[in-house]
Amino acid sequence: MLVSSKELYKVSRKYNFAFPAPNFVDQNSAKACIEVAEELNLPLILAYAQAHKEFLSFDEAVELGKYYGEKAKVPVVLHFDHGTDKDLIMKAVDIGFKSVMIDASSDPFEENVRKTREIVKYAHLKGVVVEAEIGHVGGGETYKSKDDSDSRYTIVEEAEKFFELTEVDSLAISIGTAHGAYKGKPVIDFERLKEIRSKVDVPLVLHGGSSSGDDNLKRCALNGISKINIYTDLVTAAYKKAAKMEWKDYYELRSAQIEGIRECLKHYYVVFETEKYRKADE
Repeated sequence: MLVSSKELYKVSRKYNFAFPAPNFVDQNSAKACIEVAEELNLPLILAYAQAHKEFLSFDEAVELGKYYGEKAKVPVVLHFDHGTDKDLIMKAVDIGFKSVMIDASSDPFEENVRKTREIVKYAHLKGVVVEAEIGHVGGGETYKSKDDSDSRYTIVEEAEKFFELTEVDSLAISIGTAHGAYKGKPVIDFERLKEIRSKVDVPLVLHGGSSSGDDNLKRCALNGISKINIYTDLVTAAYKKAAKMEWKDYYELRSAQIEGIRECLKHYYVVFETEKYRKADE
């Protein structure tokens, strides 16, 4: 069933765990992720990123996400990730996404606020929740230390002000991760996370979860992060699974890739301690 993330995040903040948010880029990845969620009987935040239009068109993503999300036996949030095109974000709101992200994190603070407020006002009229980013989670291709990435760490005072001015439903923060794969292990600023969690009363999101280390991600989930985005690790797992198997045709290759995605996502459900969601029914 397709749902909003609003109630899910209330549970995650109460019991200190995170939901995985895998990106899907085709039918196989979408179906694999939902099958894992159903097997574990846990919710899923299924994300489609604007940057992945070259692999899967927006219209195809909508149809796939809605089809598998509506059929799912567990709560599924269909989320439009890293939207930078205002018209496309508004189209996502209109056409069936339950959650959208406006990513204006590369802009100056005031412009980020202006763009985010515009999307929030429009989305809330349609009952859709909005995620935004303050600070900037950059790329991880050349990441070796916190000084090598193009990330900009979130300033606590700016996070407070940003939330007050925009009324976003969730806030992505930059505390040391970066998108993509790393050449080293990121150094997470847990003190900054703790301070933001204590001063900003909104669910927090971590982008760039892949390759960040299980210990880092578990600690983030236990200390205030409600959603952790993972993509690179999933497609890497699909590739590695296929590479070490002796597949004889397209179908065996596809099965290997799907199994790689499934194993990786199952692993992160454990790392993020998402099973605590069941406490909401106790």
